[in-house]
Amino acid sequence: MNKIAVVTDSTANLKPEVAEAHDISIIPLKVHWGDETYVDGVTLSAETFYKWLEEREETPKTSQPSVGEFTQFFKEVAERYQTDTIFGAFISAELSGTMTSAIQAKAQLPHLNITLVNTRFVSMATGFQALCAARASRAGASVDEILTRVQRVRARTELIFTVDTLDYLRRGGRIGGAAHLVGTLLNLKPLLTIQGGVVEALGKSRGRQKSLQVMDETVQQRLAGRRPTELAVMHTGAVGDEDVDQVITWVTENLKPQRLYTGLFSPVVGTHGGPGAIGITYYLGDDCA
Repeated sequence: MNKIAVVTDSTANLKPEVAEAHDISIIPLKVHWGDETYVDGVTLSAETFYKWLEEREETPKTSQPSVGEFTQFFKEVAERYQTDTIFGAFISAELSGTMTSAIQAKAQLPHLNITLVNTRFVSMATGFQALCAARASRAGASVDEILTRVQRVRARTELIFTVDTLDYLRRGGRIGGAAHLVGTLLNLKPLLTIQGGVVEALGKSRGRQKSLQVMDETVQQRLAGRRPTELAVMHTGAVGDEDVDQVITWVTENLKPQRLYTGLFSPVVGTHGGPGAIGITYYLGDDCA
C-alpha cells in the first residue's frame, strides 16, 4: 500500500523524539527579531527565545513558510517516504497564513495527492490531530478514514490558557474575541480559549495564582469526571518554574490523562502568548488512541 506521509508545522509543539517516533515531518515557521530571522525550533530554541523575550526591548514578529518553501518541503517528504500521498494538519488558518501557503504549494504539485487540514487550533491541540493522522496512517487507514478521525479529535479538543498580559496577542493581531478586555484588566489575568480557530475570552482573575486555579477548575468542570485521552500542559516557564510544576502535578493527580505531554510553547507561539503564558489542551475519545 502507498504510504500516507503525515506533516505538520512547528507550532504543533511536537518534540523531535515524538515526531520521529510517529514519522511526522515538520515545516518550521519563522521569528523575525530586528534584522535577524530565525527558524522556529531550528536556529532558535525555545529556551533561548524566552530568555531574549525577557531581556530585549524590541518585540519579535512571526511569518509562515513561503509557497516555495512548502513546495520544496512537500517534494522532500514525497521523496523520503517514496509516496505520492501526503496528509497535512496545520495551525489555525484564522491565526496564521500557513494554510494559505500550503494550499498554493499544493496547486503547484498536481502529481501529488495532498490533503490539507485546518486544525482550527495551535500548539499541541494541533499536534494531537497530527498524531492522530500518523497513528491512523500506520494502521493502514485511507485518506478519507484519516480525515474522519482527525475531524473527530478536533471536535473533542479544547485549549484553555492564561497569559500575564494581552499585549503580545494584541501586538501580533491575534487577540480575536478577547479584544474587549484590553485596557480593562489592570492587575487581572485573562482566561482564554480558542473557538472557531480564533482566541476568545472565558474570563479574568486577579493575580497569577488565582488565574491558574480558575484555569484548573474550568478544565475540571468541562471534563465532568471524564478521563482525557491525551493532554498537554504547555508553557513559557523555565525549568523548575513553580507555577508550571503546580499545574502538571494537579493534572496528573486529578485528571489522570492516558497520555501526558509537557513542554515549552514554540518561539512562534510564544511571540504571541508572551512570558507567563500557560495552557492545558486535551481531547476525549478513542478515535486515535
